[in-house]
Amino acid sequence: MTAKNNIYLVGMPGAGKTTVGRHLARRMQRSFVDADHEIEARTGVRIPLIFDIEGELGFRDRESRVIAELANESNLVVATGGGAVLRSENRAALKQGGTVVYLHVAPRLLFERTRLDPNRPLLQVADPMKKIEELFAERDPLYREVADIVINSVGGSINHLMKQVERELQKQCAA
Repeated sequence: MTAKNNIYLVGMPGAGKTTVGRHLARRMQRSFVDADHEIEARTGVRIPLIFDIEGELGFRDRESRVIAELANESNLVVATGGGAVLRSENRAALKQGGTVVYLHVAPRLLFERTRLDPNRPLLQVADPMKKIEELFAERDPLYREVADIVINSVGGSINHLMKQVERELQKQCAA
């Protein structure tokens, strides 16, 4: 492991980063931080409103500041936003800050999980499935670039997914 020992969960919107992160932090007796929730707490508004007022660029600037700060802390489990990997400085901060786990989920399942969620501004379009496929094509190589561990999720229980993540983390520590 690197000097910092955080665990970062990356993946598309709807991959389960927040749910897995909460459970993982509890089991590992670490603090949990959802980067998107942290941005909302700091601004006092929901992410869709940040997108409306500042656009995606303004949101990404805020996201980069939060990720840089979290990378300087220890013993965290962090659920990143789906687009956090878009900036090279974020990918570098994640790698420097600890172990990165990519929760890989197929676009069709992501669509099923997110299609009714109004808090996902990039998916508020006429054809959200097409948008998910476009985002996936852009982001999947970046998630893989930054990931120390790739977990292929095909649905199933959160408990099963947790066990997969824990098993892979134990392998990383043993290596």
